[in-house]
Amino acid sequence: MIRLGILGSTRGTNLNAIVTAIQCQRLSATLEIVISNKSSAPILERASMFGLHAEFVDPTGLTREEHDLKVSNLLKHHSVDLVVLMGYMRILSGSFIAAWKDKVINVHPSLLPAYQGMMDLDVHRAVIAAKERETGCTVHYVTERVDSGPMILQKKCQVYAADTVEELKARVQQLEGEVLVEAIEKIIQQAMVNR
Repeated sequence: MIRLGILGSTRGTNLNAIVTAIQCQRLSATLEIVISNKSSAPILERASMFGLHAEFVDPTGLTREEHDLKVSNLLKHHSVDLVVLMGYMRILSGSFIAAWKDKVINVHPSLLPAYQGMMDLDVHRAVIAAKERETGCTVHYVTERVDSGPMILQKKCQVYAADTVEELKARVQQLEGEVLVEAIEKIIQQAMVNR
């Protein structure tokens, strides 16, 4: 069984997919803690609704390294095996990434390497402006280079000529929960093989 920790700054919509996968025993995992750098982040409320331990770690007055050390200590205190970034709007420090090497994954709302380094609606605007025929999302390991870590999985969807940015975001976001669960499944299977 793998112990998950979530870092999020936004709504945490993909939390639903992970909780559901755990509840129906699709994922052999537990959700140990949800951490946010924003006290008003809806992901904290969502986590509480699921009965999960949720904490705000205030970055005010701290360097990136100091804040990340506090987050890392919390994750270690909860014996987390894998950290899942969900709309986490902070770039992690090199020391955090080194401490959690190959144990942090992120879902990005594009088919990386396309639109690397862009976030949220900017990605979807760029996809529409480029008249792409397909887009999707990518789950990858987090490294010091933003959106450049080894790819775990991608899921694709069509882009329609009449799509608005919000419609495209909704379509991609629907894939994100699915691909995160599949990526965690894959990581669990690889861990079992490597034992």
